[in-house]
Amino acid sequence: MTGAPPPPAPVRRPGRDPGLQPERTRLAWRRTTLASTVATVLAVKASLHHGRSAAAITVCVLCCVLWLAFLSVAHRRIRALASHRPRTLAPRHATAAVLCTVAMAVCAAALIV
Repeated sequence: MTGAPPPPAPVRRPGRDPGLQPERTRLAWRRTTLASTVATVLAVKASLHHGRSAAAITVCVLCCVLWLAFLSVAHRRIRALASHRPRTLAPRHATAAVLCTVAMAVCAAALIV
């Protein structure tokens, strides 16, 4: 009787228990939306502060349109996470969120320069 005890049997669960993961993800989307809102407001302020040139107004409008697109994607995802079994993020929605973020960064760089 010198052998090791047998390993414990794995715990079987009837279904996947996501725990607080959907809540954390929903909060992350809200934080990102808030950060995007602040960045857009600062972009509008910067474009209007340095004068009202056509280029600054165009970049300002583009930032606002990109913010609305990102807000749409984020709101759709937040609503999906509220369900009992949330679906995975569709690749086209993930791509749209990334493209909006990158385009807003490019607009910010254009406002600075």
